[in-house]
Amino acid sequence: MKEIIIGIVSGIVSGTGMGGGTILIFLLTFMCGIEQHIAQATNLIFFIPTSIVAIIVNIKNKNIKFKIATIISIFGILGAIVGANISIHTDVNRLRKFFGIFLAVIAIHEIYTIIKENKKIRKGHNKNKIDRQNI
Repeated sequence: MKEIIIGIVSGIVSGTGMGGGTILIFLLTFMCGIEQHIAQATNLIFFIPTSIVAIIVNIKNKNIKFKIATIISIFGILGAIVGANISIHTDVNRLRKFFGIFLAVIAIHEIYTIIKENKKIRKGHNKNKIDRQNI
């Protein structure tokens, strides 16, 4: 049952393009007690079918820049070779620390972006109020 819930939640997040694999790794380690190395490798298999579905939907909606996707895919393959070898030779605890730091950096970036966008929105509302008062 845990695996079904984990699959659904990770699939939904993956379909939105927000990092379903990141959620999957967290849930596998947290809810199922799977070691970090195994969770990360399992994520790679999960990624294949969920990516295919998301790609099809995004092609239909014309949301993909194929030139950019091709370039980053080629270099992503090279990075994946390096990353897989680093992962295999890295202590599990160290790998978990790196993963935690990675998540924290993403969270901080997202919070900063939201705050920055809210400030822009507020400035726009204040400007509209001032413009209307001067009419």
